[in-house]
Amino acid sequence: MKKEKVVFILGPTAVGKSGFAVELAKKFNGEIISADSVQIFKGLNIGSAKITKKEMQNVAHHGIDICEPEEEFSAFNFVQFTEEKIQEISKRKHLPIVVGGTGLYVKALTQGYNFGGTNKDEKLRQELEDLLKNKGVEGLFELLQKLDAHSAETIDKNNPVRLIRAIEIAKNNGRKTYKQSGIEALVFALERPREELYKDINARTEKMFKDGLVQEVQALKEQGLTENNQSMRAIGYKEVLSFLKGEISKEQMVELVKQHSRNYAKRQITFLRSMEGVCYIEVSDRQKAIEQMENKIKEFLKC
Repeated sequence: MKKEKVVFILGPTAVGKSGFAVELAKKFNGEIISADSVQIFKGLNIGSAKITKKEMQNVAHHGIDICEPEEEFSAFNFVQFTEEKIQEISKRKHLPIVVGGTGLYVKALTQGYNFGGTNKDEKLRQELEDLLKNKGVEGLFELLQKLDAHSAETIDKNNPVRLIRAIEIAKNNGRKTYKQSGIEALVFALERPREELYKDINARTEKMFKDGLVQEVQALKEQGLTENNQSMRAIGYKEVLSFLKGEISKEQMVELVKQHSRNYAKRQITFLRSMEGVCYIEVSDRQKAIEQMENKIKEFLKC
């Protein structure tokens, strides 16, 4: 079976993935598929740094605003959605370009992922939600360690959605199995000096609050969304919810979003380092980075 060629542009938050992706899509007749676990939700615009219509520059984008904020969306859902879009884009003789920072999504798509027992067990899900309320993410992580030590080593132990899903898989299947990937991937990981990246993360956080992040979360809260919703557990949203409930001050809220964003960027970098066959691109010199990626893509498409 012929494998479709797909370009991936990955990297930590605030490294500039979207801008590079749009520029390359215009050069190679590409369409972009988002691999961002927050931008999938409608209404989560400011805190997810969602790309605007103007920034898209008429390049087709997929995987943005495809879920209501109260819905759930897993790595399994992402793979199903993205595989369909890759086929559609390839049939149009366009180049699929997957862009984002949610490493688990990309790893699931390119290297296979254990989807055993993908149907949710509502009783088990409620038990795990109760465990989360009573013992926090630490309780979930301890349970996962007992069930699947290998999975516990690679997971983001502060992400309750992924912890719960990993526990469900471990309980329903027990062994890691892999599905065959139907794509041929060229994977770019964008890099910048850590100090520059952290400075931009802090500046972007400040801009989010100036642009109305608190008001955005307040509106979602008024729709009935709480910290129990997957969407509201995202960085930026969970901290604002704590502020709105009077649990932390405004200053603490802003600093926590900055801190959690920097920590997330560090985890993203670590995750990318664990992937095989990645082409690292230093992007401080933008023009040089674009030229490097253009040359790699040309070679990739000739094969």
